[in-house]
Amino acid sequence: MAHRIDDIAQLEALYGVPNDASTVKEVALVTPEYRAMIEASPFLALATSGPEGLDCSPRGDRPGELVRLADERTLLMPDRRGNNRVDSLRNILRDPRVALMFLIPGHGNALRVNGRAHLSVEPSLLESFVVEGKAPRSVIVVAVESVYFQCARAVIRARLWDAQARVAPGSLPTPGRILASLSAGQVGGEPYDSNWAARAKETMW
Repeated sequence: MAHRIDDIAQLEALYGVPNDASTVKEVALVTPEYRAMIEASPFLALATSGPEGLDCSPRGDRPGELVRLADERTLLMPDRRGNNRVDSLRNILRDPRVALMFLIPGHGNALRVNGRAHLSVEPSLLESFVVEGKAPRSVIVVAVESVYFQCARAVIRARLWDAQARVAPGSLPTPGRILASLSAGQVGGEPYDSNWAARAKETMW
């Protein structure tokens, strides 16, 4: 195809080389500045890879507890309760490479961390992450390989933190409606949606 880019030389000819600010920001450890960003973040996306393909999982927790720093080269992330698909965890067991992207409400820059992960069920580590009497089933331990911030252009373009850009709550299909549609009414429906708040309260942690 005449208009398809198929090699790195074509790509570099089109985009040129990154400037100094794009390269000097990347380091192999969590600096004090990057630590401050991690500790302020309540949300990240965790990307993993496995034999079945790629996975990108949203993770949310209280700032400072979403990810804890064991040291400048080691991150600890509790695996809080979810849907038990454990796609990310299955992938980590077979391919330890992970990528994390942290977002901070009201802050334009994102923070990216790449590294290699393993799972731990060490009792005292699990206990250190207890919330409301509930410990995570495992902790993802990430050996940091690179850390850098992502400039604010994407967040600005998306108007991500702009209250006026928020989608109206009733304008999208609900989870119950989606499940009912995909299961011919066998799963989901209005009861699924109406009971969500109570289920979430009991299973948040």
